[in-house]
Amino acid sequence: MNRSSHPPHSTDASKPVQQARRRLIDRLFGWLMRRTDAELCAPGNLPLHGIHRILVCRVNHRLGNNVLISATLRELETLYPGAEIDIASAGDSARALFATRFQVNRVLYLSRRAVRHPWQSLRWLRAIRANTYDLAIDPCVHSHSGRMLLGLCKARFKVGFPYSENHPNARHYRINRPNHMAKCGVFLIRTAYAGTTDMHWPQLDVKLDADEWRQGRRALQNLFHDGHALDPDRPIIGVFPHASGNKRLAESWWIAFVTALQQQRPQWRLVNILAHHGQSQLPDSLPPIYSSDLRKLASVLGNVQGFISADCGVMHLAAAVGAPTLGLFTRANLATYAPYGTGSRGIHVSLDAPATEVARLAATWLDQIPACMPPRAEANTTWHRQPLAFTSP
Repeated sequence: MNRSSHPPHSTDASKPVQQARRRLIDRLFGWLMRRTDAELCAPGNLPLHGIHRILVCRVNHRLGNNVLISATLRELETLYPGAEIDIASAGDSARALFATRFQVNRVLYLSRRAVRHPWQSLRWLRAIRANTYDLAIDPCVHSHSGRMLLGLCKARFKVGFPYSENHPNARHYRINRPNHMAKCGVFLIRTAYAGTTDMHWPQLDVKLDADEWRQGRRALQNLFHDGHALDPDRPIIGVFPHASGNKRLAESWWIAFVTALQQQRPQWRLVNILAHHGQSQLPDSLPPIYSSDLRKLASVLGNVQGFISADCGVMHLAAAVGAPTLGLFTRANLATYAPYGTGSRGIHVSLDAPATEVARLAATWLDQIPACMPPRAEANTTWHRQPLAFTSP
């Protein structure tokens, strides 16, 4: 048999069938999107009172995307402090982050492999359809799953970005929409809200309690065996080198970066924050810390005085607990996904960028952070900092 020949099921004869199926799905999806557009709440029509049950549609399994909706949750909690919130998500990171939040009732999440579990997906959808909400929001601009759920759920008021350019408010949303993903849901709520709102953007917040803060502090104390997790002369800096796909810088680059940072600022104590796979990507001289529990990891990150990370979900988690965070980005998406929070910054780093030069920029950034100020106090600090930029020669 000729190994290069195609089996019968993959011949060109099947392509018209696949194309027809794709066209049918696109038409059905387009119909649902247009129908949902007609149901969207017009600007200024979301009432100040009578919103008691809220659904947030963010059907995504990525840690970072789930952390970023915490700004939307804070806005909802501020405007409707007596309301109850359900979150529709995928994967279990949203449950780990938000299930203990006082106003959150349920986190309904799909399996990351929902296509392989159709009955589970149907039960998930039925659980959402069984409720009638006062407000449902799809906070993302290009989320097909979020928009589909917004169209299928039952809610008196639905808030989201128009799908069609023919929508009467499409131009308003396109022109005024903020670039950063964390602000999009807040922008939608404020645009729809009939009253006045705070002019400041809410910070990310996963709401660590006092015991979690103490446990994170104790973990760092035990790591250094000195009983002083916060030493004005020897701040603790967390480093997280892991990222997926083309967001990843080479392990050798990170080793050179850490080595240069230690040489430039020998008084700093660097901590190797391990990724979910539990394997170190940094020199063995750095004390490692690992936790598969997102809230325990967040409690540690909340007690470091600075955090340097690749572009990933852990970067956003650190910003959400008040750790001044520097994100190193290899892609041109800084405006959308830069670390969001007081004192945090993102810089673009090309794959061939000299690690020593990036270390110098990181050291300059960290020097401007008030020495060892507790992260919870830092949230109320006014920062005066020039934006950092790096272009490879």
